[in-house]
Amino acid sequence: MRAHQIMTRSVISVTPDTSIIEAANIMLKRHVSGLTVVDDSGKLIGVVSEGDFIRRSEIGTGRKRGRWLRFILGPGKSASDFVHEHGRKVSEVMSASPVTITEDTALAEIVDLMERNNVKRLPVVRGDKVVGIVSRANLLQAVAGLAREVPDPTADDDHIRGRIIDAIEKNEWCPFGLNVIVRDGIVHLSGVITEERARQAAIVAAENVEGVKKVHDHLCWVDTMSGVYLNSPEDESLSKAS
Repeated sequence: MRAHQIMTRSVISVTPDTSIIEAANIMLKRHVSGLTVVDDSGKLIGVVSEGDFIRRSEIGTGRKRGRWLRFILGPGKSASDFVHEHGRKVSEVMSASPVTITEDTALAEIVDLMERNNVKRLPVVRGDKVVGIVSRANLLQAVAGLAREVPDPTADDDHIRGRIIDAIEKNEWCPFGLNVIVRDGIVHLSGVITEERARQAAIVAAENVEGVKKVHDHLCWVDTMSGVYLNSPEDESLSKAS
């Protein structure tokens, strides 16, 4: 399998001048752990993730280094830490020049890059524009749902996947972080919904795409007020049966 067969296509991006507070709120609202950072032309210039918000002065989690360690590291490291802990804009805390992949990157290479660079997600680029993102969650979905079921996806499966994504993404009820995996016409839908009726709408949209034989529902429901998280009825049933 390759990146384009499992990647999340609807990538949420911010600009370098986006405030830290706004970026954090976007991540909470959209239930994502990272955002790509693009300039005015849409070129990828960085990635900001949950890890970039761990060491912050507002919550008292700034680094506290002893005098001897500060001496060894020098003033440069101390200055960098200060910017990261007190910066007000995304550009001041993001990881610049992120590792990227293309749509044709094989899954084995993706895993190797994640492990070697200690990252949880890789932007998928076409030229210098972001066209998707592959996260550890995407890999987990591929392994959990499909690894031992059927052969690798065919060209027809790729076309079916594209048509399903197009059919769902144009609607206001589209799940956050929508991901679609298709093998031999068998569809696996995953993502986050905040309205239960969106589940059936997504399933129906997929079922109406020519070539689809069956749709498996892995859409999880999240309450935006309490943060309560529920697996899909199908996944819950499988969990109880195992």
